[in-house]
Amino acid sequence: MSAKKLLIIGLVWPEPTSSAAGTRMIQLIDLFLNIGYEITFASAASKSEFSYDFAETSVIEQEIKLNDESFNSFLKALNPSIVLFDRFMIEEQYGWRVQQECPNALRILDTEDLHFLRNARQQSSKKQETIDLFSDTAKREIASVLRCDLSLIISEVEMKILEETFKIDSSLLHYLPFLEKEITEETIQNWIPFENRADFVFIGNFLHEPNWNTVQVLKTKIWPVLRKKLPNVNLNIYGSYASQKVLQLNNKNEKFLIKGRALNAQETIAKHRILLAPIQFGAGVKGKFIDAMQVGTPSITTSVGAEAMKGSLDWNGFFEDDLDAFIDKAVALYLDKAAWLSAQQNGVRIINERYAFQHFADAFISEAENLDLIKHRQKNFVGQILNHHTMQSTKYMSLWIEEKNRK
Repeated sequence: MSAKKLLIIGLVWPEPTSSAAGTRMIQLIDLFLNIGYEITFASAASKSEFSYDFAETSVIEQEIKLNDESFNSFLKALNPSIVLFDRFMIEEQYGWRVQQECPNALRILDTEDLHFLRNARQQSSKKQETIDLFSDTAKREIASVLRCDLSLIISEVEMKILEETFKIDSSLLHYLPFLEKEITEETIQNWIPFENRADFVFIGNFLHEPNWNTVQVLKTKIWPVLRKKLPNVNLNIYGSYASQKVLQLNNKNEKFLIKGRALNAQETIAKHRILLAPIQFGAGVKGKFIDAMQVGTPSITTSVGAEAMKGSLDWNGFFEDDLDAFIDKAVALYLDKAAWLSAQQNGVRIINERYAFQHFADAFISEAENLDLIKHRQKNFVGQILNHHTMQSTKYMSLWIEEKNRK
């Protein structure tokens, strides 16, 4: 029996130390490796010094080119049974080639988060206007969802938006949040205690606009008031890809400290007493809160920050949209050990009940391996139409670029 083959086409080479998207990708890779898949990870992006080192794994790396027929030859030779697209832009670029060369391969879109939702919220926040989801980005992203056999959705809120607002059939969507190790009593015993922790912390990849915006809110609206109430406490800001505009916010006198990249996010968060993240817009599920819960660090965020993460459970701290109340709760939680320990336990419950690996892994693999593609695709006739029409336009544009590049 031939080995099961998975091809992942990456927007970038995964950087789990830089972003939650990188962590998510490695979790998916581990999931398929554990059940015996041969995995090839292909990307046209350049590697960075922070790209994940696959040398310790059996994953095969493959550099590919955009708008180049060499990808078709590679695809035909590999003949994967599953192809996973890393975000909708990658499906737009390579989907028609996969359909052409490997029509019987299961096509999975990993959305990471809904880009159109994040962009709509960003525009709404900047312009102080009602949110408008019906954008060109939404048309592109939802078309990609419809062309694929399954789309992985990381947030229940996003599932609801796709099913109710855009009427996407639930058979095309699979809820798959972060896949986390359960927090055991032994893990809890090894956490740094309340008395040995100091300061507030924020962490986030600065290439991600919601993180940069959050730091601006901390700098201009929250910290000037909060530091007067807790004058001996620092706010430590960590994040990969900090530009000059981020670095220049560093101010030792104000105890607002830009620390740059954290080599290990969880170890960094674990040293501090509270994670502060007044997120104003965004989508998906926030990796920083997962990391905080995994090391017993309570957090204070907004309703957007906590969205879809806690379900019916209590948050591991507070979420508060009014900034004055946000500040008051930050002070109270920082000083009150009993409230802090209670918040910590809330985080344990959220991870163990809503993100533990065993709750989701088997159901996803079962669906991926047992889907009757012929019946599934017949039911998704709109997807067939989109594959027939939109992919033709993408195909001929790509072939035109190929031809142009030869000259």
